[in-house]
Amino acid sequence: MRRETGLPIAFGGEVSANGTRMVINESVGNASRALNGLVIRAGHGLGGKALRGAKIAAVADYLSEPSITHEYDHAVAAERLRSIVVVPVVVNGTVRAMLYGALRVPAELGSSVLRGVREIARRVEFDIAVADEVARQLRTLEAATITEAARSSPADPDRAAVSAAYAELRALARETDDRDLRVRLARISHGLSGGQAVHRSRVLSPREIDVLSLVAVGYTNKEIADRLGIEAETVKSYLRSIMHRLSAHNRTQAVALARAIGELP
Repeated sequence: MRRETGLPIAFGGEVSANGTRMVINESVGNASRALNGLVIRAGHGLGGKALRGAKIAAVADYLSEPSITHEYDHAVAAERLRSIVVVPVVVNGTVRAMLYGALRVPAELGSSVLRGVREIARRVEFDIAVADEVARQLRTLEAATITEAARSSPADPDRAAVSAAYAELRALARETDDRDLRVRLARISHGLSGGQAVHRSRVLSPREIDVLSLVAVGYTNKEIADRLGIEAETVKSYLRSIMHRLSAHNRTQAVALARAIGELP
């Protein structure tokens, strides 16, 4: 945005899953740290106005603009910003991010600048939409893999299905930003494991349980690494620790022993 529009400062960040706020965590051209980590709430300030309305907003002189609230004047003044434009990044009807550009002098932003800002937002929207589709296809593939793993265990199909559900619940709890949802998912996964950890100390760490829950449904080390966002060597290190803690000789025995002591369902 800075390069293509000529605006000396550009900044922005992702919008929360519930669409009520965004945090400024990326910037270029800034002269201070006043904007870093600033939380913009829907309906507040210029960014909040654009977030709530899901459309571009611009002002010629932020500090004297009567059409917006001024909760963020301290940060804007510290960065000496005057003319500001903000454009929401909207994917499938949901605002996913906000992009700002600004001048340090009061001025009406020209149509070419506004077109450039919109075009940059469209590019980001396309990139996010592609990433979403890739993630959706991966989830579909994972679901198929988990289902196949459950079906391929005729001796105990119920156990395989529970193990698959347990691994998926732990993964979802790690991935969501919603604290209440994390707590609920943790409670459900704890119930699947029998709830025995309430009465005793854990043998395995939470991360080791994450790894072993995926081992239990047939994931390879590489697949575990990809799912957890770690290196394959790190997975091997966790497995060595798991087998040492459980006195297991291989992965299969480690899963069986973890189930026997209530670490896995």
